[in-house]
Amino acid sequence: MSAITLTDVSRSFGQIRVLQDIDLDIRDGELIVFVGPSGCGKSTLLRLIAGLDRPTSGSIAIDGRDVTKVAAADRGLAMVFQSYALYPHMSVRQNLAFGLENARMPRAEIDARIAEAARMLEIAPYLERRPGQLSGGQRQRVAIGRAIVRNPTAFLLDEPLSNLDAELRISTRAELAALHERLAATMIYVTHDQIEAMTLADRIVVLRAGRIEQVGTPLELYNRPANLFVAGFIGAPRMNFLPGRIAGSADGRSTVELGGAGTMLVEKVEAAAGDHVTLGVRPHHLRLLPAGGGVAAEVTLVEALGSETILHARTPDRQSLLAVLAGQQEVAAGETIHLEFDPGTLHLFDSSGLRLQPLQRDSGAR
Repeated sequence: MSAITLTDVSRSFGQIRVLQDIDLDIRDGELIVFVGPSGCGKSTLLRLIAGLDRPTSGSIAIDGRDVTKVAAADRGLAMVFQSYALYPHMSVRQNLAFGLENARMPRAEIDARIAEAARMLEIAPYLERRPGQLSGGQRQRVAIGRAIVRNPTAFLLDEPLSNLDAELRISTRAELAALHERLAATMIYVTHDQIEAMTLADRIVVLRAGRIEQVGTPLELYNRPANLFVAGFIGAPRMNFLPGRIAGSADGRSTVELGGAGTMLVEKVEAAAGDHVTLGVRPHHLRLLPAGGGVAAEVTLVEALGSETILHARTPDRQSLLAVLAGQQEVAAGETIHLEFDPGTLHLFDSSGLRLQPLQRDSGAR
């Protein structure tokens, strides 16, 4: 197990800055997930930690030891690749043993480590098969097993589930979470799938254009996104955004004018009347009103999924709204519906996209 510290890490390729000013502390034994859109720098950051590439500036330390210029083989880390990277002409047992044999480990120790990894990952029946005789999920387990037998200080996983089908991804994701629980090892996991990030991570690092946008637990990012990008990236379906402006503040509340969507009361924020803002509300936090009131919207599409109904709608000023409602709803495209916004679930962002924090009320008030 190990703690990993990145200090002011940047990486450039010629004039192109891929990573900029990365400061990050990865705690001993935690599962941290790097997430972000394609090209944000998450895999490059993982490669820097692994030692497969070196930063242009900054430093990387493992348990307080500066490893910035230390070769990958001497960092004590194990990497699991997206492509499995198994030797096709070797059996599963030989794939697991290969790195240990090169390190001249005694045969008895190699056999013991392979047996333990096979038991943990439930691949013992496949030890004499070759990778071509295994399913995608089984091959991914072998790739993870190859990392486990090395008994590394930390595991680095680069989109390990992206080649699996949807159902297998879910089951393998659960296996990875259970494995982390059993090993209590530091794991750094890279994915572009924010659902994987939400379900696996102790903490999530959200990256965009080579910079860290926010670091926090899944629920911290979901409930208190730092900016519009994080708000739109974390959570599925993505958050609804409505443009508006502050009409005024009174009695601990700010009034937000939303054009054709009417007005909304939110907790008082540090913004002046006339300031342009963006109001965010998650699709799961909208409620369908049986009669009038709320925000009127015309339904453009209904996705009836059985356990829930997803409504695509448009406000009178042509702003899109997505509502996820429990159960089966008798709503048709073209129908006008009324949606209720719960003030306690609303998010407000300023004109630069940063989250507006509610003002603290006077502590002497009674």
